[in-house]
Amino acid sequence: MKVLVIGNGAREHALCRSLSLDPDVSALHCAPGNAGIAEVAELHPVDALDGAAVARLAGELAADLVVVGPEAPLVAGVADAVRAAGIPCFGPSGEAAQLEGSKAFAKDVMAGAGVPTARSYVCTTPAEVDEALDAFGAPYVVKDDGLAAGKGVVVTDDLEAARAHANACDRVVIEEFLDGPEVSLFAITDGVTVVPLKPAQDFKRAHDGDAGPNTGGMGAYSPLPWADPKLVDEVMETVLQPTVDELRRRGTPFSGLLYAGLAITSRGVRVIEFNARFGDPETQVVLARLKTPLAGVLLASANGTLADLPPLRWSDEAAVTVVVASYNYPGTPRTGDPITGLDEVAAQDAPYAYVLHAGTKRDGDAVVSAGGRVLSVTATGSDLTQARERAYTAVARIGLDGSQHRTDIAAKAAAEA
Repeated sequence: MKVLVIGNGAREHALCRSLSLDPDVSALHCAPGNAGIAEVAELHPVDALDGAAVARLAGELAADLVVVGPEAPLVAGVADAVRAAGIPCFGPSGEAAQLEGSKAFAKDVMAGAGVPTARSYVCTTPAEVDEALDAFGAPYVVKDDGLAAGKGVVVTDDLEAARAHANACDRVVIEEFLDGPEVSLFAITDGVTVVPLKPAQDFKRAHDGDAGPNTGGMGAYSPLPWADPKLVDEVMETVLQPTVDELRRRGTPFSGLLYAGLAITSRGVRVIEFNARFGDPETQVVLARLKTPLAGVLLASANGTLADLPPLRWSDEAAVTVVVASYNYPGTPRTGDPITGLDEVAAQDAPYAYVLHAGTKRDGDAVVSAGGRVLSVTATGSDLTQARERAYTAVARIGLDGSQHRTDIAAKAAAEA
């Protein structure tokens, strides 16, 4: 099978790494990719938002499967263009991807499907914003209705900060605050059958102790020793299957990766948000534990044959990912700084720890930073404690001027396990 992956982040590097280890994959391509992905896949320049260009490239490569990684190309309808060219594609249609592209659309689907979520208001005027903020009180949860690369949500006790964020957006969803720990659960679906993956937890705040601003995610771990063993079955029954059924009923069937961001509240499981693609950095730890070869699962989603697949096989090991971010992230990050230590990690920590590239590029012989989140250092171990130790040992070998990372990823879960 020849596979083309679209995207250039650590999620795509994790996907390419898994696909490169799949014996059924005879050729692996990525567009546009990054410096790390170049080690496992052949890179091609492409505008990932241009469906015609992506479909043309897939045709030229005689790809048997296209995997669209990021949300923006999905919302732009890139998967539709690839399918229209007769090529199987893993990823939802532009219409179905509105589940992530519009918070208001997602709330409407959840209402139709009877999915438990936070009470909310959709606001388009300052007066509506003030009314909604007053109705729910602090802590205030304000979400940009559109795509914001993981940075469109503000959770704050500061009324003025909440109001400023809301009024800077064209349309916002303001909702009640959900207490309790958060869980990410991915499921692969072909629009009818839903196959859940293993749950993970990510860390959204920039600094240790969940301090600082929201980010795209600073680390993740799996499994969750503190979670109810019945959690996945419950979320399948109350959230994932009803949502897929509702979208099909509306005539916008969803195939690809359905990601439920969940709060385990005092009143039960509630959906915080849906995403229409693999989450970053949770993908890094979930795929580290998946033993079933990946390509066949993604192709079954694209071809509508998921029901024919045997159950997925998983490692009992734990996985931890620590994100190394550039100076000033999540503000305007500094880029172009050389990265050192990558060869040392490969030589001394493999196969238990490895580096997945996010915002990197080649500059002559050097690899330099090219984004806010630069690297995802991922490690596996017999338990979370060992996986953490291996991940942070590898992080310590990496040099990137002014870089930052959290030191407490999975620490609490490891201590309690």
